[in-house]
Amino acid sequence: MLAGIISKQPLDKTIKWGGEVFTYNGKNVVSYGGFKNFFTLWFFNGVFLKDKYKVLVAADSKTKSLRQWRFTAIDLIDEKKITSYIKEAIEVEKQGLKIKPEKFKPLPVPSILVKEFKKSVRLKDSFKKLSPGKQKEYIIYINEARQEQTKLARLEKIKPMIVQGVGLNDKYKK
Repeated sequence: MLAGIISKQPLDKTIKWGGEVFTYNGKNVVSYGGFKNFFTLWFFNGVFLKDKYKVLVAADSKTKSLRQWRFTAIDLIDEKKITSYIKEAIEVEKQGLKIKPEKFKPLPVPSILVKEFKKSVRLKDSFKKLSPGKQKEYIIYINEARQEQTKLARLEKIKPMIVQGVGLNDKYKK
């Protein structure tokens, strides 16, 4: 039903991330999906929509631009309202509105890792050679651990990876 409403708009359909995404001049505008307790439309630059019916929500606390319209029953779908939101989302793309990415701020290296650097110059030099993004992955990985024992276990896991020059999440990237 949602796909049918979207397909009436001047958008191109493509497959991204394993699902249908509707684009305007190559820019992601809207998509839809089903979840356990609701189905949803999401607007990639939904933060710029006026949301006159107060239906849009951020998917999570980290979401900057994307906004969802969640439906818990099929009778909540109102084609006229949805169409107005999609048309507004297309206008947002025509205007080129975007949230500017936050400037990268390096994180302080955890003391547990600094201590290891003092023991191993090779580890320190290898860490410095990593890209800022890979350094940040490792710093966050250690900092997210609450218990000292977990921090130590994580440190032991990542030391050989740092020396090899690989990022924590490289195996998930193509």
